[in-house]
Amino acid sequence: MAADKSEKGTLYLIPNTLGKTPENNTIPEYVLNIIRKLDVLIVENVQTTSRYLQWVGETIPEYEIDFFLLNKKTPVQEIISFISPLKQGKDAGLISEAGCPVVADPGSELIKLAHDNDINVSPLVGPSSILLALMGSGFNGQQFSFHGYLPINKNKRQSAIVDLENESRKKGSTQIFMEAPHRNDAVKKDVIRLCQPQTRFCTATNLTLPQEDIRSQKISEWRKNTGPSIHKEPTIFLIHA
Repeated sequence: MAADKSEKGTLYLIPNTLGKTPENNTIPEYVLNIIRKLDVLIVENVQTTSRYLQWVGETIPEYEIDFFLLNKKTPVQEIISFISPLKQGKDAGLISEAGCPVVADPGSELIKLAHDNDINVSPLVGPSSILLALMGSGFNGQQFSFHGYLPINKNKRQSAIVDLENESRKKGSTQIFMEAPHRNDAVKKDVIRLCQPQTRFCTATNLTLPQEDIRSQKISEWRKNTGPSIHKEPTIFLIHA
């Protein structure tokens, strides 16, 4: 007979920092204590997770931790095997590379499988760059859409920006997206050039870090002063028409 829910482990959804700092100002202590007890971790990259565990401190030694690799290329059949320790009563953690798991990160298939197998899923508190950017923008927080990454192709990307502005104008909603950091300046330039003067545009860069910079103003003001380069700096972009 299958084990009931109380006999199975819990899948913890573990947030990561948005960038490492000597002090901890984003991850609650109770979350750190959960991380310190886990010996089954589902991660995108073992090396970056190892650095996170070192930052957390007092974790189970890495040689005693079972790591499972989960990225956008991991086949579903392999993800199914990640559920086995949880079925056997062991707790496990899904750790994001930065911010909150599953939000602009892989992992939703694992969580669906956990629910299908009657396994407890526990999302833990931590920083979300998307919500922090929305909070700091001054834009509509009652109705918003997150679009992940825009198309890499320049023409398709520019068309997508125009579509986002039109969608925002039609619904009054905030449109949020991100970009590979090395294309940040090009995307910012496109938005400033393509959007209407009264449309508001926000860049939220290095959130929660000492060099945090949130700039939110009308396109007409951006055209007067485009601000500093954000090349290779983690940034969330927001449009509100």
